[in-house]
Amino acid sequence: MLAGANTAVIGNGTVDGWEVFQFAEAELVAPDTYLLRQRLRGQAGSDGIMPVEWPADSRFVLLDGTPEQIDLPLNARGVERYFRYGPARRPLDDPSYRERRATFAGEGLRPYPVAHLQCTKDSDGLNIDWIRRTRIGGDSWTAPEVPLGEESERYLVRVFKDGVQLRETAVSGPHWTYGGADQSADGVTGDLRIEVAQMSAVYGTGPVKTVFASI
Repeated sequence: MLAGANTAVIGNGTVDGWEVFQFAEAELVAPDTYLLRQRLRGQAGSDGIMPVEWPADSRFVLLDGTPEQIDLPLNARGVERYFRYGPARRPLDDPSYRERRATFAGEGLRPYPVAHLQCTKDSDGLNIDWIRRTRIGGDSWTAPEVPLGEESERYLVRVFKDGVQLRETAVSGPHWTYGGADQSADGVTGDLRIEVAQMSAVYGTGPVKTVFASI
């Protein structure tokens, strides 16, 4: 499993509603029914969109290798396209082939959610820190830092109070301080929700991670 085996996807059937996961054990417990144990959820950055649990009748696909990205030009993102699919050994005009219209946002370009988001308080204000992840070349254990995988390093930080956004800012590193002057300007007290998401020049803003704080 740790070498990439037993990989599957589960989702709702839409083009972007899928979670990639792996499992170590599969036990047949009833006809056509397996119990999967020791799962690794949210693989390949899909933890940014996965729900806490998938409802019954969600679609499950066991993968037999590493899926390849569709060769989608950047100018085709968000544009409806026609796809035909069927047995690879048969021609595209074979009656077994099916057709589907779909619009792709280029999820393979989506930044991963940040990791280990935390908030600490000191005399300067609220210090928000996190660790960057990468969707490209991040498997090495010897490199001092994973590759950036983006044109530049940028994050979007938002501050909310009772569901109302008070502040939005972009930063170029994995740290941001919500200082006393900014807090006073926003007139904020009490409990806050702070969201952080990595930004991509090609894709846009990735999935957010949330941390809660109190002033």
